[in-house]
Amino acid sequence: MIASSRQSGALLAGVFFALTLGSASSFARTVSSTCDNSGFIEAQQAFENGRKKQDIPVHICGQVIAVSEKAKHTRSGWHGYFYVNVGQGISIRVVSNLDEINAPEWPWVRDGDMADIVGRYYYDSPRSQGIDWTHRGTSRSWDIPGYAIINGKRFD
Repeated sequence: MIASSRQSGALLAGVFFALTLGSASSFARTVSSTCDNSGFIEAQQAFENGRKKQDIPVHICGQVIAVSEKAKHTRSGWHGYFYVNVGQGISIRVVSNLDEINAPEWPWVRDGDMADIVGRYYYDSPRSQGIDWTHRGTSRSWDIPGYAIINGKRFD
């Protein structure tokens, strides 16, 4: 009887774990229609505390605190970079694919601008994280179009 109840407990724990993974996966494919800096900060802290790494959609907003003046060419095209303060002493790098986004020549964002960003948050390590996919395009692996609103003007 004890072995049977242990097996049942293990089975229930396995089912709960599978359901939790399923709900996390579906959560990962939705994004708030309004700025959710606290949700972003919670996700960032979860990754730093060992949560399994996965890309998640985020909607953040805040003041631009730094801009890389020169665009950089990577294997996926030309990119512009800037940092947004999301509060609680936390800023995050925003990666803008200049080949995909409908925007003027880089840099089209400046220190002090107000930014509202929807994109894909990736976390590889505390020093390698950011928000990319901030343009209207999608792919087989990322089905949520992003955008950047800078001082009320939308770029996608």
